[in-house]
Amino acid sequence: MSGRVEAALAERGLTLPQVVPPLAAYQPAVRSGVYVYTAGQLPMVDGKLPVTGKVGAEVTPEEAKDLARVCALNALAAVKSVAGDLDRVARVVKVVGFIASAPDFTGQPAVLNGASELLGEVLGEAGVHARSAVGVAVLPLDAPVEVELQVELLPEA
Repeated sequence: MSGRVEAALAERGLTLPQVVPPLAAYQPAVRSGVYVYTAGQLPMVDGKLPVTGKVGAEVTPEEAKDLARVCALNALAAVKSVAGDLDRVARVVKVVGFIASAPDFTGQPAVLNGASELLGEVLGEAGVHARSAVGVAVLPLDAPVEVELQVELLPEA
């Protein structure tokens, strides 16, 4: 373990997972200058989705909020894979969340709070961000939630 961000994760009983391997032709994260852009991260745990289906139908909003936390944790692992150290995160600039939703489900912002709250807990002020919570018909592998991050890094010393 290294640094204050991973210590904050450990205080919450969390560890940074291995980066989820790509499911298609893309990279989990890319760096451009001081910015890191992650691919959409599914709530994979040990290589599997713990739950599938639509939020508001097969998946409860509370379950989906927990899954959004898992997505954010996977996204942080992807950031670390190209930044080297999460303590280099100057701020999370934007979070985009996609929520596979039943036709009458309108609670997408509350679901995405799972990711936003985790980022705030472990990054403090650097975790405060702009975001979009988008309801969609279906996600890869029938995942209920997908989250991507745009992160600014501190300049290298």
